[in-house]
Amino acid sequence: MNMNRKLLFASTLLLSPALAFAHPGHDHAGLMSGIAHPIFGLDHLLAMVAVGLWAAQQTGKACWALPLTFVATMLIGGLLGFSGIELPLMETGIAGSVLALGLLVALAVRPPLTVAAGLTALFALSHGVAHGLELPALSSPWGYAAGFLIATATLHGVGYLLVRHLPVAAAPLVRLAGAASAVTGAWLLAG
Repeated sequence: MNMNRKLLFASTLLLSPALAFAHPGHDHAGLMSGIAHPIFGLDHLLAMVAVGLWAAQQTGKACWALPLTFVATMLIGGLLGFSGIELPLMETGIAGSVLALGLLVALAVRPPLTVAAGLTALFALSHGVAHGLELPALSSPWGYAAGFLIATATLHGVGYLLVRHLPVAAAPLVRLAGAASAVTGAWLLAG
């Protein structure tokens, strides 16, 4: 399957919940709000794409373990947020994750899997709690959680596919994207 088809497939998966509008009785507002939150929040968008970029720079189990760790830990954080639990310096943690993940991509860091998964989980927890705390009124937490999980996994997939299907000569562009994310994270921390 070529890169254009894979990107089309990933985009279709991201937009497929919109097809459910034809069926009454579903929590469209929660699902669509959950999808929109990571996509339209610059900090979340950059961090989640960076996880995919970073995973694609890894070898072995880390290629799939990092995105899965992020999604699973983000769900746990989301459940904590639904319960009203806040993390100290949560917004700083989110901005810091954009900076750190950007640097990890820019430098193509390949730490041991336990270190990489631990960092990924730490970043995901902040993002998940933030998603959970921002549950829109009148939305089902489960529809909202499904939405932010779908969007997150799709953003990870987009980052991963970009790296894996670019020619080797384009590797500096991936590192440049990581550096741009790191600069944005530093800007978010300063603001």
